[in-house]
Amino acid sequence: MTGWQFAFSRRWAGYLALTILFAAVCSGLGVWQLARRDQALTELFKIESNFDANPVPIAEALPDLTAFDESQKWMPVELTGTYLVDDEMLARNRPLNVNPGFEVLTPLLLSNGTIFIVNRGWLPTGQEQDAPDTVPAPPSGTVTVVARLKATEPDLPGRTASGNQVATINLTSIAERLNQPTYTGAYGLMDSESPLPSEERPTAVVKPIRDEGPHLSYAFQWFVFGLLAFIGLGWALREEYRSVNAEDPEERARADERARKRAAKPRNDAEIEDALLDAN
Repeated sequence: MTGWQFAFSRRWAGYLALTILFAAVCSGLGVWQLARRDQALTELFKIESNFDANPVPIAEALPDLTAFDESQKWMPVELTGTYLVDDEMLARNRPLNVNPGFEVLTPLLLSNGTIFIVNRGWLPTGQEQDAPDTVPAPPSGTVTVVARLKATEPDLPGRTASGNQVATINLTSIAERLNQPTYTGAYGLMDSESPLPSEERPTAVVKPIRDEGPHLSYAFQWFVFGLLAFIGLGWALREEYRSVNAEDPEERARADERARKRAAKPRNDAEIEDALLDAN
């Protein structure tokens, strides 16, 4: 075959199909990274809109026990009630800065008889047991709490807990354990409580750092990889054209011209220095 006839062979049709498949996969991964970036930006918007907002009464934010919308994440709510210390729980497997630990979940009994779960903060795993060495006591009596809303967590297959520990903050399971009317749509990450406790409280949640991640750059890289696949296919096609048509006079003339240009270029620093000396 001469000219471009070889490009219409079954072999090159296969190369083209593989290139299209590779580019499609790269494009799909790029779109996936853009979708992940959109998710990250949505989370950042919730933080910026809600984290430092003024607290609203719990009845206004959550009109019923199952109410919660993802747009309310990090929204501060204000509650008044009494901590049920005897029903306090520990959520296990909660690392903080790569340190293993627990989160303290204390039910707050409101004046209307319902219970809201307050996450009072994080405690490290004990030195000699799979539990904190001590759990600081919350304030006794009537307390006013400001907490930021967060959605209930799903149960995770294979994760178990015993005693006063829970594997996940699944509010439906916690409500069954308490056997009292309990908010099951959301719980609260404590921001403040008044009066202050007599003991130092567990480590509080801090405002997340604004970081959308590298998703945009990753998406750009995947799209470039898809484009490079077609560029590589074009380069391979050109090289085979030159090989197939090596005896064609016009192609031989072009090959000789390319060889002459390559020979005229200095190949290393020594040749460049020699060329400069000859010019002088």
